[in-house]
Amino acid sequence: MTDNTSQINNACQPEPLVAYFSMEIALENNIKTYAGGLGVLGGDILRSVADLRFPMIGVTLFNRDGYFKQVIGDNGDQEAYPDKSDFLRLEKMPQIVAVDIGKEKVLVGVWRYLIKSESGFKVPVYFLDTDLPENAPANRELCGVLYGGDEGYRLKQEIILGRGGIKMLAAIGHQHIKKIHLNEGHGALAAVELFLNSKQKREKDKLKEVRNKCVFTTHTSLPKAQDIFSLSYLLSFQPDFPGSLTGLIKNNEINLTQTGFYFSGFVNAVSAAHRREARKIYKNNRIKAVTNGVDSLFWTAPEFKELYDKHITGWRADNSLLRKVKQIAATEVWLAHQRAKKRLVDYINKRQEIKLDYDIFTIAFARRFAVYKRPEFLFQDLSRLLKINNKRRLQLIYAGKAHPQDLEGRELVKKINLLSQEMSRNIKLVFLEDYDLDKARLLTAGADLWLNSPLPPNEASGTSGMKAAHNGIPQASTLDGWWKEGYKKNKTGWLIKEKKSGEIYDLLEKEILPLYYDFPEKWRKLMVSTISLNASRFNAQRVLKQYIGKAYKIKKY
Repeated sequence: MTDNTSQINNACQPEPLVAYFSMEIALENNIKTYAGGLGVLGGDILRSVADLRFPMIGVTLFNRDGYFKQVIGDNGDQEAYPDKSDFLRLEKMPQIVAVDIGKEKVLVGVWRYLIKSESGFKVPVYFLDTDLPENAPANRELCGVLYGGDEGYRLKQEIILGRGGIKMLAAIGHQHIKKIHLNEGHGALAAVELFLNSKQKREKDKLKEVRNKCVFTTHTSLPKAQDIFSLSYLLSFQPDFPGSLTGLIKNNEINLTQTGFYFSGFVNAVSAAHRREARKIYKNNRIKAVTNGVDSLFWTAPEFKELYDKHITGWRADNSLLRKVKQIAATEVWLAHQRAKKRLVDYINKRQEIKLDYDIFTIAFARRFAVYKRPEFLFQDLSRLLKINNKRRLQLIYAGKAHPQDLEGRELVKKINLLSQEMSRNIKLVFLEDYDLDKARLLTAGADLWLNSPLPPNEASGTSGMKAAHNGIPQASTLDGWWKEGYKKNKTGWLIKEKKSGEIYDLLEKEILPLYYDFPEKWRKLMVSTISLNASRFNAQRVLKQYIGKAYKIKKY
C-alpha cells in the first residue's frame, strides 16, 4: 500500500469498498472536469458519500483544457475556447500504469482530490492523466479536452478511464473494492478489464464474477448520446476485446451502454419514467430505477442554510428532515428567498447591459442547450407572451452551453441571444454566458420559477429543478424525467400538458402570475411545500442509500 493511501487510512477511515467511474465529475467551479448534468450528479453523489461517511472513491479523467469556455459573440453565436482548470487542490501521485491502445503502450499517471465532509471524512477522487513525457505527443493530449475530438479520441479516453482506471486502483493499493459503479457507458471498459483479469477458468464463471462486482447506471435513451463503434474499429484499438462472448455483439457493433448492461449484475435508469422508456428501447426488463437527487449542502443557498440551521436540527446529516420546513413561518422562507434573489439580480446587473428588477417575477431556464430540451419553448407565441407581460410583468434569465459539434444546439443559443436583443424594450431577457457551477447556484437560489420543457420521453431525469426546490423555487415542467414523481398539484409547481397548445401561456396568465402578485401568502406556502416535499426526497443522500441497499448490498451501511 502506498504512503498516499495510508495517509487517508491513518485518519481512522475504512478501506474503500466501492469505486465510482465517471467520465466527468464536477467538484468545484475552478476545476473544469465536467460538461453538465452527468458530471454534476457525480460530484453530488460523492459529496454525499463524504457526508454519510461511506467508504467509496471516484475515478475520472484529468481534462487540462476542460470542456470549453463559452463566449457569446456580437451576432449571438456561441464561441468555444479552452477552459483551463485550477489544479492547485489536486495532489500528484507517484503511480503510473500502462494501457495498450492499438499497437501503442500509453502510460497513465494520476492525481488525487479529497472531498472533505463537515465531519472530516475524506473521499478520494482520482484523476487519470496521460500528459507524461514518456508518451508520444498525441497521447499526451488524450486527457486534454472533455468530449473533444473525433470518435477515436473519445474511444481512447474511454479506454483510459475504464481499463486504465482498474489498473490504477490496483497500483494505488485499493485491494478491497467490492463494487465498481459505472456511471454511463463511458466507463464500461472497466468491466472488460475485470473480465480479462479474472482468474476463473471457465467463461461463465468469469462473467459471474464480473457481474457480481459491477453496477451500471444509464442516463439517457437517446441514440446520439450513446457510444457505438463497429466491431472492427474497436478491435483496432482493443484487439483483446472479448467479442466472442454470446450476446455481447449485435449487428457487428459494440454499444458501450449495452456493454455496461451485459457485464453488470445491477443496472438502473435514473427515474421511474426513464426505467419504463429504457426497458422498452433496450428490451431489457432487468433495468431498475434509482431516481436522481442533488447534494443538499452544495445546492442550498447560504440564506436557506441559515434558516434551516435555525429551525431544523440535524438536517445537514439527514436531508430528509427538510420535510420539517413546514414548521417554519412562510414569511421567513420568503425573506430568505428575497435575499437570494437580490444576490442574483446584483450579480447580473453588474455584468449585463440589461438591468433586472428586484420585484419583478423572474423565470429561469438553465441547462444544456439540446434540441429535445427546447430552450425556445417559451417563445413559440411571442405576441401572447408580450400580452401577458403587459398585464403582469415578468423577466427571464437563460443560461446553458451547446456541445461545439451540435450545430442545432448552437443555433438555439444564438436564437435566445438574438431574442434578448429584440425583446429588451418589452420583456427583459438575459442570457448568462459560460454556465458553470457558480452561476447554477445563483440561479437555483434566486429565480422565482424554474422552467423545464423537454420533449417527452427524452429527459431521463433532469436535476436542476431539484436544486431549485432546495431553495423554495417551484417548477413548471412538461411531464418527463423526475417530474412524474416530483409534481404534486398545488404543492410543488405546475404541469405543462404537452397535448394542450399554449398551455404554458395559460398557466402564466391564469395561475402562476396571479398567484405570485395577487396572493403572496399562497405563493409563500407553495415555496414551503416545494421544499418539504421535493428537497426532502430528491437529494443525493437518498440516492446513495438506495444504491448501498439495492446495488452495492453492503448491509452495515
